[in-house]
Amino acid sequence: MLDIKFVRENPEIVKQNIRNKFQDKKLHLVDEVIELDKKNREIKQEVEALRASRNKLSKEIGALMAQKKKEEAEEVKKQVASQADRMNELSEEEKKVEEEIRTRMMVIPNIIDPSVPIGKDDSENVEIQKYGEPVVPDFEVPYHTEIMEKFDGIDLDSARKVAGNGFYYLMGDIARLHSAVIAYARDFMINRGFTYCVPPFMIRSNVVTGVMSFEEMDAMMYKIEGEDLYLIGTSEHSMIGKFIDTIIPEEELPKTLTSYSPCFRKEKGAHGIEERGVYRIHQFEKQEMIVVCKPEESKMWFDKLWQNTVDLFRSLDVPVRTLECCSGDLADLKVKSLDVEAWSPRQKKYFEVGSCSNLGDAQARRLKIRVNGPDGKKYLAHTLNNTVVAPPRMLIAFLENNLNADGSVNIPEALRPYMGGMEKIEVKKK
Repeated sequence: MLDIKFVRENPEIVKQNIRNKFQDKKLHLVDEVIELDKKNREIKQEVEALRASRNKLSKEIGALMAQKKKEEAEEVKKQVASQADRMNELSEEEKKVEEEIRTRMMVIPNIIDPSVPIGKDDSENVEIQKYGEPVVPDFEVPYHTEIMEKFDGIDLDSARKVAGNGFYYLMGDIARLHSAVIAYARDFMINRGFTYCVPPFMIRSNVVTGVMSFEEMDAMMYKIEGEDLYLIGTSEHSMIGKFIDTIIPEEELPKTLTSYSPCFRKEKGAHGIEERGVYRIHQFEKQEMIVVCKPEESKMWFDKLWQNTVDLFRSLDVPVRTLECCSGDLADLKVKSLDVEAWSPRQKKYFEVGSCSNLGDAQARRLKIRVNGPDGKKYLAHTLNNTVVAPPRMLIAFLENNLNADGSVNIPEALRPYMGGMEKIEVKKK
């Protein structure tokens, strides 16, 4: 959410930003906000004038009563009562106007970084760099669920009966591999100085609207019936929510946290949930990283965060590339975003396995996450988040890139301590 003062003083910048995000249908909101803001300030001015007048009249009443001019004092009291009624009316009107302003401001997108390429959707994202050499083996790479089935590692049929499409049972060595990757990612981030955290897996509606746009909320979040609670779509939601309505001493920044959680997503508007695959699903687990920092340090932390993901995947022998997300692919709160994509030998192309985002002060403004500077002045923090690893999607890349011609899968050295020293997963079904 933008600062109302910024919108008031820079309406054309805000409008051009909306155009750059190809959301022209929101242009009218800028003029509406400015008009409502003008009305709100007029209301406040009238309230202040009435308050000053009431104070003055109250003193007059005291003076008249001291002079035993009771009738004149009663007339002045009527004026005070009338002004009080008007102030009550204005107070109610002020609440309505401020709610109308907030409703519109919550939909106006954040100002994107000047470095963000302009484009309509993810097809116009820009490749930045590749890490590792993509390899296409001289044998056929099966579909990822076929690989897992060779190890008795997945049961989609039972999951479909129990919960429907978009769910799965992971079994045996594949389930162990899944947990090993999460544990390895946890320790990887701890070794990089991040504090490990297991957050709440449900959050209240004020936290939901504080961390994401209404469009994201509608497309992603599962509501708990009869409760003001939502299942988290990523631990970033509750991790940023941890700092709601707080004032952080500047010397305590940055806050660098890495968190584990299950994630739940409706995937509304997606192209459908595959019956056979685990690429797009309703439930998965994830290791996340978040940073709360000073505004001048957010660019530096953005680069550090996505580099962590690249380094982790390379330590597991998975080639990756980074993509700069274009303007039309950015969610409304994001200033800048970069996707990490892993190489798929089967598809002979890269696919998304993580996303790093700088949200500037947007989440902090909504959630009132403030910093107490050395001079005693308070300012809004900047917040960032990035995926460390999110199996089972990451497992697709891992299995395909470490697959052998005989169907076995190599375990990279870094992961072996988490797999009981196992160097290879052997096929159980021919």
